[in-house]
Amino acid sequence: MEVAVATIHTSALAHNLEQVRKHAPGHPVMVMLKANAYGHGLIESAHALHTADAFGVARLHEAVTLREAGFQHRIVLLEGFFEAKELPLIATLQLDVVVHQQWQLEALELVEDGELEQPIAVWLKVDSGMHRIGVAPELTDAYLRRLQNCLAVRADINLMTHFACADDLHSTMTQSQLATFESLYPSFSEHTFGGEVSLANSAAIIAHSASHQGWLRPGIMLYGASPMQHRQASDHQLQATMTLNSKVIAVRELAAGEPVGYGARWRTPKATRIAVVAMGYGDGYPRHAEDGTPVMINNQRFPLAGRVSMDMLTVDIADADVRVGDPVELWGQQLSADEVARCADTIAYELFCGMTRRVKFRYC
Repeated sequence: MEVAVATIHTSALAHNLEQVRKHAPGHPVMVMLKANAYGHGLIESAHALHTADAFGVARLHEAVTLREAGFQHRIVLLEGFFEAKELPLIATLQLDVVVHQQWQLEALELVEDGELEQPIAVWLKVDSGMHRIGVAPELTDAYLRRLQNCLAVRADINLMTHFACADDLHSTMTQSQLATFESLYPSFSEHTFGGEVSLANSAAIIAHSASHQGWLRPGIMLYGASPMQHRQASDHQLQATMTLNSKVIAVRELAAGEPVGYGARWRTPKATRIAVVAMGYGDGYPRHAEDGTPVMINNQRFPLAGRVSMDMLTVDIADADVRVGDPVELWGQQLSADEVARCADTIAYELFCGMTRRVKFRYC
């Protein structure tokens, strides 16, 4: 009996990309493929999203993998380069790099004429308020001037930033960050030649039309989860891209007051039946899922009962007709990953990225 299977619906990936375009028609789209395409499979997801204008990755090895697979798309290294010795390969593969630290700028300035096959396209990242990585706004003009004098850098330098609270409609931080970024435009226009901008992540694409400037950078919305607080994918006409399935491997009849699972966290409130499912944190299911987290068995919702263990979880099925071998959906087309994530005090991103190697992946 095959258990722990993640089915990736490639048509849903393509559908969700079209939803991105409906929110901001005419804008180029850089799809996020970092972290193994949010756990969905880098190469397979890239094929499903091949109509995008560019790919965004976090690490150089991800870009190398895409190039080796034959993809000729524009690829942007969102964390830039980690060592100066990576620059020749970046130039050879014709990758864009994000510059966000002074040492990266200095490394580019030290590149001598002829050292690289060709100049590198650069995105200067501005810290407009998130305070993670990026150049302070007041330093942007100086960075632009110095980058333009680098032999290793193409003249058409680009500008980007990242929003911290675009998922929260009650926060004013997105408007503040947008104003900070737009205040740089006069200097940017004066000192660059044909450079582009990029602001909007998934949440901003959906909820902040003022940020629809230049390149869009959708991530989680492509993978069938909502980027907005307290919302689900279906609220945005997004389709689930990953369905996680397993099977019932045992059915137990228990009297009232009996403990179930490690720590005896949950006890039967009355005589009931418990289904044991071959799925646990060893597969990537969240250990901190609370009692009552929904689980689908035979297309019917049942509550999780007891602590998730490494290889199994337990479900209160009462008097339902559930048998060994019956199909189980942990999240996917019938059960929103957003809902499951909330029950585990996490986000769908972590569910998707947390799948372990023993989960079998299928693509359809």
